[in-house]
Amino acid sequence: MANFINLTPHKVIVCLSDGSQKVFEPSGSVARVNQEMISLGNIDGIPISASKFSNVVGVPDPVQDTYYIVSALVLNAVKRDDLVSPDTSPSGAVRDANGQIIGVKGFLMNK
Repeated sequence: MANFINLTPHKVIVCLSDGSQKVFEPSGSVARVNQEMISLGNIDGIPISASKFSNVVGVPDPVQDTYYIVSALVLNAVKRDDLVSPDTSPSGAVRDANGQIIGVKGFLMNK
């Protein structure tokens, strides 16, 4: 059986097709991509910036049968097959009556 470790600061709820849920509480460790804001000037007095992403911190070394739940930014920055990210796409997100995401149907993985 696979082991999932949540490296996000939020509880992740996966809503399965049989109506059950799998809940992944934050592990206490958070994987992050460092972000630097770069000023590009302004347009009609409105400041314009760009994000520059650099090294990833907080992703442990691979462990057999273990998957790390990370943000989409971390997933895209680190190409490893043991990282997954909650699928918050329109077809993957589960929303409440107010349109707020309350869970996901599954995870995304880089392949």
